[in-house]
Amino acid sequence: MKSLQRSRILLSDGANASRKALKSRQRRTITSSASKVTLGIRKEDPGRLWERRCPVTPDTVHELVRDGVDVLVQPCERRVWSNDEFVKAGAQIHPTLEPANIVIGIKETPLSELDRLKTPVNGRERTHVMFSHTAKGQLYNMPLLSRFVAEDGQSAQSSKHLPRLVDYELLTGADGKRVVGFGWFAGAAGLVEGLIASALDFLSLGVSSPFLYLPRPYSHPSLNDMRRSLRSVGEIISTKGMPKSTGPFVIAVTGNGNVATGALDLLKELPTCFVKAQDLPGLVSDPATDLRKVYVVHVPSSAYLSKKQGSNAFDREDYYANPDSYESHFHERIAPYTTVLINGTGWALGCPRILPTSALPETIKLARNVGRSRFRTIADISCDINGGIEFVGRPCTIDDPFFYCDASGKEVPAAHAVQDDVVQIMSIDILPSELPLDASQHFSKALDPYLRSLVRMYQGVSPREEDRAAMNAVDRATIARSGKLLPKHAWLGELSKQSASPASAVAPTSETDRTDLDVRVDLGGLDTTTKGKAYYAPSASVGALPKKNRALLLGSGMVAKPAVDELLSRGDVELVIASNNLAEAEELARYHDTQVCKAVRLDASDKNMMNQLVSAADIVVSLLPAPLHPPVAELCIEYRKHLVTASYISPAMESLDSRAKSSDVLLLNEIGLDPGIDHCSAVDLRDRIEREGHKIVSFASWCGGLPAPEHSDIHNIPGQTLLSSHFPSVPLVRGLALEGLANRDSLPYAETYGLGSVDSMWNVFRGTLRYQGFARILDVFREIGLLSTSPKDAVLLNSSLGGWQSLVASSLVRRLGDERVTGDVQGMLRAVVSRERAEETWNVLEELSMVPGSCTSDLPPLPSTTSPVAPLDLLTTLLAHKLRYKADERDMVALSHEIISVPKSSSANRAVDPLTIHGAKKHTSTLLTYGTPSILGASAMARTVGLPLAIAALKVLDGKVAVRGVKGPGDCGRPLWGGVLEGLEERGITMKESVRLLSARSDPWKLQDEMKGQPFAQGGEGTDRLTFDRMDREPTNRSAFK
Repeated sequence: MKSLQRSRILLSDGANASRKALKSRQRRTITSSASKVTLGIRKEDPGRLWERRCPVTPDTVHELVRDGVDVLVQPCERRVWSNDEFVKAGAQIHPTLEPANIVIGIKETPLSELDRLKTPVNGRERTHVMFSHTAKGQLYNMPLLSRFVAEDGQSAQSSKHLPRLVDYELLTGADGKRVVGFGWFAGAAGLVEGLIASALDFLSLGVSSPFLYLPRPYSHPSLNDMRRSLRSVGEIISTKGMPKSTGPFVIAVTGNGNVATGALDLLKELPTCFVKAQDLPGLVSDPATDLRKVYVVHVPSSAYLSKKQGSNAFDREDYYANPDSYESHFHERIAPYTTVLINGTGWALGCPRILPTSALPETIKLARNVGRSRFRTIADISCDINGGIEFVGRPCTIDDPFFYCDASGKEVPAAHAVQDDVVQIMSIDILPSELPLDASQHFSKALDPYLRSLVRMYQGVSPREEDRAAMNAVDRATIARSGKLLPKHAWLGELSKQSASPASAVAPTSETDRTDLDVRVDLGGLDTTTKGKAYYAPSASVGALPKKNRALLLGSGMVAKPAVDELLSRGDVELVIASNNLAEAEELARYHDTQVCKAVRLDASDKNMMNQLVSAADIVVSLLPAPLHPPVAELCIEYRKHLVTASYISPAMESLDSRAKSSDVLLLNEIGLDPGIDHCSAVDLRDRIEREGHKIVSFASWCGGLPAPEHSDIHNIPGQTLLSSHFPSVPLVRGLALEGLANRDSLPYAETYGLGSVDSMWNVFRGTLRYQGFARILDVFREIGLLSTSPKDAVLLNSSLGGWQSLVASSLVRRLGDERVTGDVQGMLRAVVSRERAEETWNVLEELSMVPGSCTSDLPPLPSTTSPVAPLDLLTTLLAHKLRYKADERDMVALSHEIISVPKSSSANRAVDPLTIHGAKKHTSTLLTYGTPSILGASAMARTVGLPLAIAALKVLDGKVAVRGVKGPGDCGRPLWGGVLEGLEERGITMKESVRLLSARSDPWKLQDEMKGQPFAQGGEGTDRLTFDRMDREPTNRSAFK
């Protein structure tokens, strides 16, 4: 099946492999002649019992050691990775880290250790990197800061050898946004803690909640395990519902930063329904409200803030300039209707509090009038003590995660939980430590470029261009160096002198300073990183309104919702949804703040409207039909706007490459599911295989979007292969009866995926998955003319001629050349295909209401046109209606790569069977994900197309993608395709991989014969196999692999 649209993606990691290898050798040569650098990884303060995080992973340590860095690790058996894992990565265990040039940890270094690690190493100052909690003038940490500042009278010579202090909190990009932190994980863990606290509180009401079955975050080995626990509870809710006596379970989420994003992302694992603030009174009072859902309102500032005087309207720019002229109505508009409040926003002096203590009595009274389960639990993830929620008077610990307060804001014993005038508060201040593995992996990856820039500085090598931005960020994050506070921190000098003695400051008993979370101040949705409490920081004006990124989404079809939700999951994006179906676009925008999401009607042929929308955007995301992408791309080139689509690169799109480069524009295509996730995962797998010293000699990939098995109703029709590209059995996953079709021309993908010359490959194949029977039925449809797009075969349907039930008859008449409709449609069908095939197909046509005598109760309206319509267009209209998913049905996406690799040193080519090569390996990588019923969430297809599209668009907006021109994901490097895979994994869409050594066989063809007809569980321990015939051997009953 020759492709009409060949995708030519030149992979820098493949086509330029030799040049990259040369650069790699040059880097190693430089390192070997540069100054030796020692990195020390601290153990955290023993007093922080739950602190198990680590700033770098063993994998990062391995890479640093490989690049010539000595890594020392202070022994700690509480850390998420064992001492042995770091030793295996190449590190050395060291009790004091005294030889280290760079010392890194998570929290503050204990003063006793810091005093030992102040002296220079080999005549050069040390660098300490940590969350120092000093930049805001926190008095309890001024003794720590004083260790980095020269004392009065200290000589200049000795001062310059004092260590350098770099604070993670101050590591920012050129745009001022923080680049490292744990806020997302605080939001994820905090949500779960809040739900568990609520379940325990429900017991005091005499009610059992499904959330009782939810384990604490720290009991999960990984984030994915916690997602599975949420899904398990979600299934109980979907089946049995929430308790009737407590009514609809409503969760309100505040904030737009990483904290809120983490909570909202985890909520997607439950059967959630997002609602608006104004819908809450009707929702909780309606006895017909479905209790099999969890209702979520992501509360925008405009829903509860208004001017104190004059107009009650909320004006974002005015609020940002004059926050003290506004007041909060959260206590009357939102709180009385919630079950759990998840607070993910910070607070700054001069801003109105979300819930002041003075409003607490009225809030409780209003809530109890609504229902006894209302306003019972607050999960204050920001843990801003006496801040936005003023009566949150202290932090909690993981051991003791919540407390109760009464209507006056005073803490009361837990025994008072049975009373009506109390509120439960969960305010754990070390939430990311409950997910130490994933939080540390995320942090390590974010920190890596900045840590490496420090290493290269100590090595004394000339910085590369890509190092300069990281070095500048480290400079901005430096508080003190050579005994001096940097100018912007000079105001801390007096505080550090006054508090030089530990006795002069009271250290907190827990992590009351939330600088590691990147909490956001609620300034009208502007999402500005908080400076925390003012402490003694000099006052400053609020400043100019920060610019938001403007995204334009063209189209509002079935995959749009996850893309919309993902684009708006950040507080720095405004979105316009433009569609010819305004009602559909408005429904997508309904559950988002009207100030950041708007729906407009757009006819794609309206050039003036299209010009206005594209010119006003920073990035365009197109879900339009593929033929409409090139005209949109031309406008993007004209207005210098980036474009992202999920469609294959067409010749028309490819022809725009040079113009796009000249205009400094990226036209990114093929970033959905297939193409998209398949490209990203294939390139990622190839990259890792090559790093292990292997090369790929066989590549096979399958992908398909299908009904979930329990909702498939598939007709399994036995018989010989009929379609030329039909593989009658594709045994990828045990229990699924799948078949496959070749997907376009597979051979160019050897170049697309950087696999080398196709002549050196044993197999290159990409296929589409369907349930068994699909190809046979579609082949009959083709033979009777239902797949025709020719104008001469067009059909005019009307009710007088039988409507939809005349479609097959009309096509058969044209196929037989008989202008007379005999009425014996089944007889005409037998005249075209064999009796056996006709009988089998007739049953299908009857179920689809396409032949006389079949049920007509569920059919779409007939086309309103008076002109004949192509049979294929009519068929797709009918199938879209008849085969649509019902409210309780779900779909499934399956994607699988199977790769055979051999050592690079082997002389593999098409004439050599890879199974006979010593060291050959089989790599499998499989994605199997299910949608949630459409009434509750998104389909698997929508998520796997919409999410990568949106994640990629955000990467482009953030400046992570430097290439320009017409590109696919493989052209854009690891920041894009790696970032997409990581973003999907964070959202529970994960490729599961396995690798095993293949046994050498003298007769691989016998092996394939043995495997025929045997079920195969992906990643299992069955017989080694090669799925397909060799390209130079004539396949039986199959076409070549094109």
